[in-house]
Amino acid sequence: MDGGTEMNGCLNGTFRVERGGFVSSRFSAKSEAGMIVLLDAVRREIHRSPSIRLTPEEASTFSLSNVTIGKQFHWERTEDETFQGDLMFRLREDGTIAVINEIPIEDYLTSVISSEMNADSPMEFLKVHAILSRSWVLAAFNQKKEKKRTSNPVTSITEQEEVIRWYDREDHDLFDVCADDHCQRYQGLTKILSQQAEEATRETRGRVITYQSEICDARYSKCCGGITEDFETAWDNRGVPYLESISDASIFHQPIRTEEEARRWILSTPETYCNTREKALLDKVLSDFDRKTETFFRWTVEYRREELEEILRENSGFDFGTLHDIVPLRRGPSGRISRLKIVGSKKSMVVGKELEIRRWLSQSHLYSSAFVVTFEGGRVILHGAGWGHGVGLCQIGAAVMATKGFSAEEILKHYFRGVEIKRGY
Repeated sequence: MDGGTEMNGCLNGTFRVERGGFVSSRFSAKSEAGMIVLLDAVRREIHRSPSIRLTPEEASTFSLSNVTIGKQFHWERTEDETFQGDLMFRLREDGTIAVINEIPIEDYLTSVISSEMNADSPMEFLKVHAILSRSWVLAAFNQKKEKKRTSNPVTSITEQEEVIRWYDREDHDLFDVCADDHCQRYQGLTKILSQQAEEATRETRGRVITYQSEICDARYSKCCGGITEDFETAWDNRGVPYLESISDASIFHQPIRTEEEARRWILSTPETYCNTREKALLDKVLSDFDRKTETFFRWTVEYRREELEEILRENSGFDFGTLHDIVPLRRGPSGRISRLKIVGSKKSMVVGKELEIRRWLSQSHLYSSAFVVTFEGGRVILHGAGWGHGVGLCQIGAAVMATKGFSAEEILKHYFRGVEIKRGY
């Protein structure tokens, strides 16, 4: 939790306050006159400092109220969540509070694989996700150390008629990773509803994905739509050998090269691992709020033209006037658009990359930027494919592979070509 001036929660057991004795039961923390004030259930002051750490005694846990998950995505909501480990409050220069959980990495991973997907998923898939998520977070630590010695990469290029922006893991200043989709979903003990997640983490302890002896920056998304995407379509303009496009199938599908091929691919339902409508399987692998997204392999979004014009004005900050056309200028091999031209009566602009396109064309986010556009009278129809950026591992596809008998290593080597699975510790 970050950016608020007051938050509430409950200490489920006894916690030691750094330089301040012991505390339990309900509490609140608020920003006041350059300090964080920790209050008990009846609003009596317990401690006051710019930084407060609460350390659990024995197996005590803590719960936080109204935690926002899925921030800025179509599944955004608030939940009460319970965590283990240390609870910290740090005051920002603007007077807001960052609420931070410090936890051992293997405990963190047990929660991540239960938060990203359903903890009742097939065991081999949970092992896949444990190795995948461990690789991602360790690579993030390594990159963070490296960036301390170099300048931060450019994540936005804005010219008079062009906005090209991508959202990588910009370094969080007061903590290592956030708990939401920007990094990895981490919802504490709340989503650990079976012993399988703990078993998967334990059985893969220390195992990571490596490429030429380096831990892989292992990206993943919910559903690739049948072909995974190249790294540079979503992020920096560079190739990453183990994050190149592959067919998510037992047969080869030709990468998208033209607009005609994109339309034919997106309007089809090819045989791929992630093309499943088996409800029992999806109920088993998707989290409760993800199950509400029922059509993601192929999907359709329809707007009144005036409605989309208003969405564009609000999300881009530009008034395009009457919308005349939406023109894909560059696509990746999965069909995802990385440069899109918006043509209006008052203004025309090029926008990219894939996530910025999804944000401009939706009140939250489009499922992906792999879409084709049809204008029918006063309506604009987007037919699309996949859910997420499509780079690296396809979570739905990997879960289906697990049900077909593939091992965790076989699944990882399908999505990340040329890699090895090794012990990092």
